[in-house]
Amino acid sequence: MTRHLVWDWNGTLLDDLTLCVIATNTCLAMVGGPQITAEDHRRDFRRPVVDYYSFVLGRPVDASEFQRLDEAFHDAYRLGLATCALTADALEAMANWGGSQSLLSMFFHDELMVEVDRHGLRPRLSRVDGLPGTVGGQRKAAFLAAHLSALDIPARDVVLIGDSVDDGDAAAAVGAACVLYAGGFTHESHLRATGLPVATSLVEAVRIASEVNV
Repeated sequence: MTRHLVWDWNGTLLDDLTLCVIATNTCLAMVGGPQITAEDHRRDFRRPVVDYYSFVLGRPVDASEFQRLDEAFHDAYRLGLATCALTADALEAMANWGGSQSLLSMFFHDELMVEVDRHGLRPRLSRVDGLPGTVGGQRKAAFLAAHLSALDIPARDVVLIGDSVDDGDAAAAVGAACVLYAGGFTHESHLRATGLPVATSLVEAVRIASEVNV
């Protein structure tokens, strides 16, 4: 049995898809882009996020434009963040895990810590890591490696629960197991195409994670 569980935050423990769609539409409007729906987002979202913006806009997005889009996204996102709740079964799922748990998010670290405390999760987690710096959108693999190094836990003893193909790629890159959650940012068909186990609830994800051999 795995002894350590790494949680993803956005779209997994935090139910913020609606807010992300609002924030995405705000930043796309700034450059004359289309308005997207939640289903559009679940079908098309990818990391690095600059590739997602390029896909939606139908043209390349350079580093300068991406920084402006990223800043506009996060400004809009922050306006609604206090309205976001945890995913309905997040606390039950966390309580059902028998080993240690931590959180790795691609949201900015200082702001992440505020939200973790707002939802009362700090006592449940052995470590919380968010994104350093001021520009987001990166892939997760290198950050997962650093997270596990800081915990001093070998990847073979770890399972990650997240809602994106990038979560699966990150776990594979470090040699950890992964269960993907279909209730977040990514359409279930994309998750199943990875060949990784897919759950439709966080409670189910934890049950599957507890049975994964790593």
